[in-house]
Amino acid sequence: MIEAIELAKSFGPKRALDGLTFSARDGQVTGLLGPNGAGKTTALRMLYGVMQPDQGSVRVDGIDSSADRVAAQSRLGVLPDVHGLYPRLSAREHIDYFGRLHGMSAADLRRRRDELIELLDMHEIADRRTVGFSHGERIKTTLARALVHDPPNVLLDEPTNGLDVMSVRALREVIRRLRDEGRCVVFSSHVMQEVAALCDRIVIVVDGRVAADGTPQEIRTQTGCDDLEDSFVRLAGQAAEVA
Repeated sequence: MIEAIELAKSFGPKRALDGLTFSARDGQVTGLLGPNGAGKTTALRMLYGVMQPDQGSVRVDGIDSSADRVAAQSRLGVLPDVHGLYPRLSAREHIDYFGRLHGMSAADLRRRRDELIELLDMHEIADRRTVGFSHGERIKTTLARALVHDPPNVLLDEPTNGLDVMSVRALREVIRRLRDEGRCVVFSSHVMQEVAALCDRIVIVVDGRVAADGTPQEIRTQTGCDDLEDSFVRLAGQAAEVA
């Protein structure tokens, strides 16, 4: 479980987050939505501990990330907005490297690496250097290294952005499997089709605050819209008017 509690962050005069509060539960996919500049990426960076809030706190399975960042991060698998692969390493070497960083034994790492190569259909790219990888191949490699230590919580920043149709379908199945295994999955997206297909709960962020938080059906009911995209547009507009 991941909890964001009254998160606030400013960059000069710009207030990126303004008391952002929500929780993402185990065994669910929680979608973090909002227009450009709403604060989604800032919030995600705080959730995985690479940015500290000016105020508020993040708890990962009850661990305050400010008090024990290493313990909190050990329970997270992260696919960030910038993938940062080492071009001279193969996909397999990336998985091994991150597994060793997490202190995995050689036997556990070998077993888990083989599971991920199978799960993500990486057989053809496993021993290729990542330089020259397609976008989809980079996503697979980054996701594999994020999952190598079998984390109970997974954060995905726009994971389907730029993927072809077949890659999107494959990634959807991976996300569903992570949820069905009882993990807490949080992902941001601009694609309403992805949100409708995957999310158990949706948190809509506008101007650094939560404009709505609920199941897709609850949000449709709240706005009186049959279409989730129409609901999002209405809520975002209402929140912006209030701000």
